[in-house]
Amino acid sequence: MKEFFEIIFSFDFKRIFCQPTKNSLLQFFRYAFVGGWATVADWGILYILTELANVHYLISGVASFVTGLAVNFILSKKFVFSAEENTHSSSTEFIVYAIIGIIGLIMTEAIMYILTDKLGIYFMIPKIVATAVVFAWNFLARKIVLYR
Repeated sequence: MKEFFEIIFSFDFKRIFCQPTKNSLLQFFRYAFVGGWATVADWGILYILTELANVHYLISGVASFVTGLAVNFILSKKFVFSAEENTHSSSTEFIVYAIIGIIGLIMTEAIMYILTDKLGIYFMIPKIVATAVVFAWNFLARKIVLYR
């Protein structure tokens, strides 16, 4: 914990964001930033496809989730888990990453369906709820399964 705060309060952005680290708190901090970029891509595609292209929100949700997954994979590999030992080939790593993501997609679609179709809430609000739940799932599953 002490190391985390020393790194953060150093305001050395290269050390905070780019240098490889095995510090789980710093990885989670970085994962939040990476997740932010992935969320922007995810929500942007969802909104554009649903509101502007009139695609059903659950179909748009799949397309947007895949976009967010790709952004998250690329940025996480480069900035979050770069110091972690990975015994998997790149293709195996992506397949496992995608399986974890698909579980997150199922969680997202279920939350969106229940809150939108059953409770009548505007589709972007359930997407926010789903994003928070799946964010925690993704980090923990990827940290435990792929980047021990």
